[in-house]
Amino acid sequence: MNYKHLLFCLFTGLTFASTQAAAYTELQPPHEYDTVSKELVSMLESEHYDKPTIDDRISEEAFNYYLDSLDPSKSFLLQSDVDKLTKYKDSFDDALRNGDTQVAYTIYNLYAKRIEDRLNQVEKDIPKIVKGFDYTKQESLNNDPDKLKWATTESELNEYWRKRLKNRALILKMNGDSEEKIIDTLERRYKNQLRQVDQTNAVDVYQIFANAITATLDPHTSYFAPRASETFNINMSLSLEGIGAVLQADDDYTKIVRLVPGGPAATQTDLAPNDKIIAVGQEGKPMVDIVGMRLDDVVEMIRGERDTKVNLEIIPSKGDGQTSKKITIVRKKVKLEDQSAKKDIIHIKRNGEDYKVGLIHLPTFYSDFAAIQRGDKNYKSSTRDTKKLIEELRKENVVALILDLRNNGGGSLQEANSLAGLFIPSGPVVQIRDQKGRVTPLGDSDGDITYSGPLAVLTNRMSASASEIVAGALQDYGRALILGGQTFGKGTVQVLQDMDKGQLKVTQAKFYRVSGESTQHKGVIPDMAFPSLIDDKLVGESALDNPLPWDKIHETRYPVYWNMDAYVPLLEPRHEARIKKDPNFIAVVDQINDYKAQAEKYKTISLNEKAREAQTEANKKRELERENTRRKALGLELVKSVEDIKPSDKADDDAYAHEAAEILLDFIAINQKAEEAAKHQQASHN
Repeated sequence: MNYKHLLFCLFTGLTFASTQAAAYTELQPPHEYDTVSKELVSMLESEHYDKPTIDDRISEEAFNYYLDSLDPSKSFLLQSDVDKLTKYKDSFDDALRNGDTQVAYTIYNLYAKRIEDRLNQVEKDIPKIVKGFDYTKQESLNNDPDKLKWATTESELNEYWRKRLKNRALILKMNGDSEEKIIDTLERRYKNQLRQVDQTNAVDVYQIFANAITATLDPHTSYFAPRASETFNINMSLSLEGIGAVLQADDDYTKIVRLVPGGPAATQTDLAPNDKIIAVGQEGKPMVDIVGMRLDDVVEMIRGERDTKVNLEIIPSKGDGQTSKKITIVRKKVKLEDQSAKKDIIHIKRNGEDYKVGLIHLPTFYSDFAAIQRGDKNYKSSTRDTKKLIEELRKENVVALILDLRNNGGGSLQEANSLAGLFIPSGPVVQIRDQKGRVTPLGDSDGDITYSGPLAVLTNRMSASASEIVAGALQDYGRALILGGQTFGKGTVQVLQDMDKGQLKVTQAKFYRVSGESTQHKGVIPDMAFPSLIDDKLVGESALDNPLPWDKIHETRYPVYWNMDAYVPLLEPRHEARIKKDPNFIAVVDQINDYKAQAEKYKTISLNEKAREAQTEANKKRELERENTRRKALGLELVKSVEDIKPSDKADDDAYAHEAAEILLDFIAINQKAEEAAKHQQASHN
């Protein structure tokens, strides 16, 4: 290698000179993409919602995004490298506009040399390093991305690498792996990373470069080179013979973004958003470390034949950030019926009477387009199914209805529009503003209403897009109480444009509520908030880079059926009094407080084995005590270990729906009392 002064410092203070490997072959711009570059600038400036000018300001932001995309964990480049490359920060816009992207390859080639030098040396030294680790030593690793900076010296970077290796080795050791297996796992990790570098081609680099530009505009505008375009078209959701999870790259890790409702990951495990996958294994075969691996390659590993098993090693987001666990998922194809609306009835006893409240779970807004094209008059759709379920619940004499949109990531806009129409006679549901400033209202015009009674909508941070349209419309109309959590805040519309090579997914419009408020960035704020285990700082549009801002346009004309703002002060004290006594809510609030304390505490990770074991045992003890306190209060059988707690035991699921039902009964009681008072007053006047 050309980089001759690479030294890897061991904890003993010894140093090892780097070995020579095959010289890195520099990549050059693929000139067949020169036209794509010019086309990309033209399309972004003319088609994007904000009509941006790709100039030096964009270039400087894109330069930083490009470096972060190449070296997100700041593991390979030094501050001196970054200083040297800074002269190119104003060149990205010119590179695209002129169709000459050499600057992207000049930067990438320096990075690639650094990564090959580093990984070759690390792979060679791993046996000595691992055998020399002293797990009794008191030292720690920075785990706070906000404090991560480029190393200023080679020795500083070496020390950072040593600690990272020690942390990974300690995780494996605490999972029961022998020293020999730890060495083998780490060697395979860095061989895989080296293979990724060797397999990276000029088009891959072009895509990273192009997306450094698009990332400055908003988080949903992206360029897909032909291979990535094919992967995008099957949605990265793994729903085809996969696990049913949407993934994204997060630094060197593969992160769970959301779970597909009705999918294997959602029904078979307790996977959650922000969990990180660190290894993947096929049934009967050893786990493969995927840290640093390309996202599309990880997706290929997780996909497989139906009814086969895939093993994942994950670092849960709701934990100490240090302890991993292994889960097994049976691959399935997510079918439409798995995502269909389902009903339930919540029974609540008050004053010796049994009240029934209907509950409709709607995981997504769907429509069977294939059946529609075949001319099947009985095709399935979220609106049709929900209407049928409402009619069935009415026959059961329910006194109120809950529409559960928690974890509903959206779907068909037309379905959202028509489903909102089940609860209002007619009127606008959403406004769409395009990049030319034209506003188009969409709404319900059939005049029919399926349900006019007391209604609540349950939402959380994973309720997005179409869910936010429905929740926002029903809130503006005063047609429903919105309960639970603030929604995701995805209020933009993307279209897929074909290019000379690949495709551009570009943001072209924004959604606005009938009140004129955007659902973008801010989402829908509930009338009454429930405690949430989802961290709003980590999940949601506002947690993404460069989200388009919240704003407001003119409202449309629409009636308001109930003034919910007047009811909330009357409902809230009763709600607060109940949840303070409810064992499920007590457990959830305790868990939230625990996670917040841990998130702050584990911004630095201890590399001392006994300290780590103590932390792990303390976490398990707290979790077990919390769960058994909840179970004891509810008269349920106690569990002996945290491993006995099943995903279906989550305290926030049924408890939240039950509390929503209680609030609706309070709402009915307040209305009845007001009506009786009005009648009494009318009688006294007569």
